[in-house]
Amino acid sequence: MGVAKDERAQLSDLFAEVGPDAPTLCGDWKTRDLAAHLVVREHRPDAAGGILVKALAGYLQKVQDGYAAKPWPELVDLVRGGPPLLSIYRPAFLDELINTTEYYVHHEDVRRAVPGWEPRPADNERDRALWVALKRSGRMFFRNSPVGVNARTPSGRHTSFKRGPNTVTLVGEPGELLLYAFGRDECRIEFEGEQSSISVVSGLNRGL
Repeated sequence: MGVAKDERAQLSDLFAEVGPDAPTLCGDWKTRDLAAHLVVREHRPDAAGGILVKALAGYLQKVQDGYAAKPWPELVDLVRGGPPLLSIYRPAFLDELINTTEYYVHHEDVRRAVPGWEPRPADNERDRALWVALKRSGRMFFRNSPVGVNARTPSGRHTSFKRGPNTVTLVGEPGELLLYAFGRDECRIEFEGEQSSISVVSGLNRGL
């Protein structure tokens, strides 16, 4: 099915289960806001630029609020249906390349926003895809670290995010490491290195 498509389907099922006003790990956003974000990102490229360009943020918010006001089943169906025919996200290989991380992280943003969450069981296909995504994006997230930052999985996979003195190694499963890189603290990782350097890495402004 593909990791991105699988995460989209599971997140859509979870949206339907928890309703439009459930908490997420995305600041003050409720599930309706997160769902609207996902739809705007794929359906409204004219507004989606506001995600990264501050000058377009007001327009983005207006469009996103319009989607968030839709009846919940309709909004969930838009998420579940995926990108429209002419979207750059539509080809399967681009969907996997661009959306695997997006949908995994936001799926966990809903799963882990309530007490008692637990990581999902390991999945070889998903873990391989998340490890590739982590290696591709990790350097960007830790580029401003004044100390070195590496990552390692319990199975022995290893990658370097930032070369530098007093290196800190983040240890965890690929999905947990990816969530940490994206600024989520609700993850299961361990730190190896000098405590002063660990404190520096822990205090970094991670994520986009």
